[in-house]
Amino acid sequence: MKEKVNGLLGRSLKHSFSVAIHRELGNAEYRLYEIEPEQLKAFLLNNDIELLNVTIPYKKSVLPFCAELSEEAQAIGSVNTIVSTQGGLYGHNTDAYGFAYMAARAGISFAGKKVLIFGSGGASNSAVYVAKQAEAASVTVISRSGENNYETLAHHADAEILVNATPVGMYPAEIGNSVVNLADFPRCEGVLDMVYNPLRTALIIQAEERRIACEGGLSMLVAQAKAAAGLVQEGRGWCTTFWNKKWYTNPVPPVPVPCAVSLCPSTERVLSLLLSQQENIVLIGMPGCGKNTIGETLASLSGRELVVLDDKIEEAARMTIPEIFNRFGEEIFRDFESEQTALYGKEHGLIIAAGGGVIKRERNYAPLHQNGRIYHVERDTALLVRVGRPLSAGADLEQLYEERLPLYTRFRDVVIENSGAPHEAAENIWKEFNEYTHHQRS
Repeated sequence: MKEKVNGLLGRSLKHSFSVAIHRELGNAEYRLYEIEPEQLKAFLLNNDIELLNVTIPYKKSVLPFCAELSEEAQAIGSVNTIVSTQGGLYGHNTDAYGFAYMAARAGISFAGKKVLIFGSGGASNSAVYVAKQAEAASVTVISRSGENNYETLAHHADAEILVNATPVGMYPAEIGNSVVNLADFPRCEGVLDMVYNPLRTALIIQAEERRIACEGGLSMLVAQAKAAAGLVQEGRGWCTTFWNKKWYTNPVPPVPVPCAVSLCPSTERVLSLLLSQQENIVLIGMPGCGKNTIGETLASLSGRELVVLDDKIEEAARMTIPEIFNRFGEEIFRDFESEQTALYGKEHGLIIAAGGGVIKRERNYAPLHQNGRIYHVERDTALLVRVGRPLSAGADLEQLYEERLPLYTRFRDVVIENSGAPHEAAENIWKEFNEYTHHQRS
């Protein structure tokens, strides 16, 4: 008897969020199918496929096994969703809808704009298709070779919309890398990055700092998953709630221009839930302001793991922090601190209590921000604990605070006052975090 298949097909899927997304969408049978290329034919022919999402490296490889292709799949030249019909396997490409949704969520319109797309694979083809459907003035694909490559970027400095359709910036190997420097594109007004892990790539962080409209790949991932689920739910047709009705003219409609995509409540619900589960809560503030105690209470409230970076530094160095300072000095301590910040900043769903001086190195910002919302814990300097803190033990804390305040301001997303009981500060952080992710605790 053939196995009934609901899931994601790929070669390496250990970092995928797809199971969590589809189970929130109501598919309790959804699972991951990791196979090697030589197993592809047997897998597709010997299983009863209900809903099969397809990712790298099989989006083109599955084409010969599809009896019918949607208009999008034909135009894009790749398939990311397969369902069974009476006539055989039906191949669709919901990445196009997901990309259009992603752009709409960021408020980015392609109409009349010069669009630059980095990468020439299947993901790039979806972006090209949407941008052209949306009447972009021009669409240029940048690849490693060919007429438009990374050596000729100066010819495209007037680009207005930039799209990363490469793995650059992706967890784990590419984390912290950016496909381009946005300083080279002075007319840029919109940035879209298909990478969803980390939540904010180095490219997205650049865009945020320049106040450029931007969106990471998580919304695209959720939107395309919702559209794929709709293929099964509606029998090869997407739910009309995805589309402005004037665009819903066929059982399988053409991808709409971004302005025709309205945000879908169920997609937004799943996206908010995923953010609430994946985003770290990061605590910064003066030494002795109560970060660790607040973190412990937050861990109890949320069920999350608490990571105290100072503890991780001591474990890595195999000595206490005062011993590190006494034997090697502050710079070596900061090296240990940056290593641990980079290590744990890659992870998801943690509470991270950082040391008081983590803000002294600008390079620590991106690792903390890429997957985290950063809370600055404020406390009256007269109440700060000095014991076991080498830099504050004999320091003028008022002066130290004044020196560091601009750095805390640079790093922080939210200020939380810790003037009363620590549990009150923890509760305020947890409340704000849930409001930020739009996810109500059950």
